[in-house]
Amino acid sequence: MHFARYNPVRFAHLPTPLEPLPGLTEALVTPDGGGPTLWIKRDDCTGLAGGGNKTRKLEFLLGDALANDADTLVTQGAVQSNHVRQTAAAAARFGLKCEVILEHRTGSQAVDYNRSGNVLLDELLGAKIRHVPGGSDMNAALAEVAQEVAEAGGRPYVIPGGGSNCVGALGYAECALELVAQANELGLEIDRIVTATGSAGTHAGLVAGLAVMGSDIPVLGIGVRAPKEKQEENVFKLAKETAALLGFEERVTRDMVEADCDYVGEGYGLIDQGVIDALTLAARTDGILLDPVYTGKAMKGLIALSRAGAFDGETVVFLHTGGAQGLFGYQGELDGKL
Repeated sequence: MHFARYNPVRFAHLPTPLEPLPGLTEALVTPDGGGPTLWIKRDDCTGLAGGGNKTRKLEFLLGDALANDADTLVTQGAVQSNHVRQTAAAAARFGLKCEVILEHRTGSQAVDYNRSGNVLLDELLGAKIRHVPGGSDMNAALAEVAQEVAEAGGRPYVIPGGGSNCVGALGYAECALELVAQANELGLEIDRIVTATGSAGTHAGLVAGLAVMGSDIPVLGIGVRAPKEKQEENVFKLAKETAALLGFEERVTRDMVEADCDYVGEGYGLIDQGVIDALTLAARTDGILLDPVYTGKAMKGLIALSRAGAFDGETVVFLHTGGAQGLFGYQGELDGKL
């Protein structure tokens, strides 16, 4: 996989660490002595404005934007979007303007949710923010803003939510190569990768990268929004497109895509006690900070499945996609529950 031919610009702190989680491993030992051995891939440490998984995607997306002489990045996300924060930071780093659309997807009216966390950082980074109601047609909204930018003499480059197209997903095809190389250096045999799956780019990129290199490590995505059938359909489609970009579309097969969407709870961005318990356990065993929307739900699923014996005897790598900055937007919901 010759990633340099896609002209990425390099600013992520890579490779990110691959570390054991001894405290969490011990905490999840079942009464009969079962449970997984847990490791963590620290993509919360990619470096861009606090880091997160979107940074890998943005290396390829910014490369494409600059190659097309763009002067304005246009993107969208929910109010506490980690992707929007990292896109705003990338724009600032490369001297570009940044237009973002924040969807009020959760319906929360809380001041901390709407003003703190990632929203505060978006403003600090200089993004121009527009707000739309939950359920808006975000693709149409992106097209409208891009047209406004063009009519004002700008050169817009549209980045989909989560940076999740085949260009962005190249970042996680490359991550798959990095992870396997690290495991080989450590003499670590990985039985499974577990990560949050939402806009599909991270999950699809991992599947594509592993498939193209001929690795048989399965990836389990813990869903944060869509039902299982829809999520797997989205991931499979994008994984095929990403593998096609790499020249090996046929290597991605439908059985490589697995999502468990039983831990979404009441909906995207809405937290419950299971998420709070997962945040707390990760923090108080191995000092890992998760976020309430993505990694918290993924860890909620990992914990439940481990306790049910789903990973007994396996070495499982949890891919941490970042987002702890969003914790500050949930202060009111977390008060008195930790």
